[in-house]
Amino acid sequence: MKIKTYIYGLALMLVVIFSSQTASAQYYEIANRIPSLIQPAISGSMRYKGFVDLGYSKTLGNYNADFLEVSTSQGFQYTSWFYMGVGIGADVLFAHKNDNWGDGWEDPSYGKDHGSMTTAVMLPLFTDFRFNIGGNKGASFFIDLKLGCSFLLSNKYISIGDGYLTNQEYFYLRPSLGIRIPTNSKNPKQAFDLGVSYKLLTSNYWNSRSRDITLNSLGVTVAYEW
Repeated sequence: MKIKTYIYGLALMLVVIFSSQTASAQYYEIANRIPSLIQPAISGSMRYKGFVDLGYSKTLGNYNADFLEVSTSQGFQYTSWFYMGVGIGADVLFAHKNDNWGDGWEDPSYGKDHGSMTTAVMLPLFTDFRFNIGGNKGASFFIDLKLGCSFLLSNKYISIGDGYLTNQEYFYLRPSLGIRIPTNSKNPKQAFDLGVSYKLLTSNYWNSRSRDITLNSLGVTVAYEW
């Protein structure tokens, strides 16, 4: 019985030692590979890329608003046709009230008393995915997708339609399609982009009670990339 117990104990010890050596070897291999993963980004071989984007969009439907948009995206061109990065922007919102705004309310001055307004700034934060269709030496097409969230930089209500936008956080989605025009034959990374875009914002809307709505807008964009 003691011999059997000894054999079991020895086998268990060998398993533990072998496992620890294997784990140590794996950790060592991972540690050795970290510099090789970081080095391309530092050296620029992953092809760092940046964008500056200007745009205008207008909402569809009953919730009438205009947006003036500026954003920048920074990331890497992983292949000739795929880019991924992160970005930040500033969208100036110009909301419009319906002609019957306030009609039928128990207190028509509610908005004024609570500091409502029709102009505000929103701050979108997003991940940017971009797909190029065609070569980069001549004019080509692109598809761009920005996905993230947007924050209303105001503690006041935004009067829009026949009610308010009241919450501070929004889901943000902006796909766009357009044409890419290189500006430097010696450096095809530099180009102007002209496109059309769709923007989706989900928000909380006040109209005698709180409920979720969707703001849809169509717009045009112009961008410079390097």
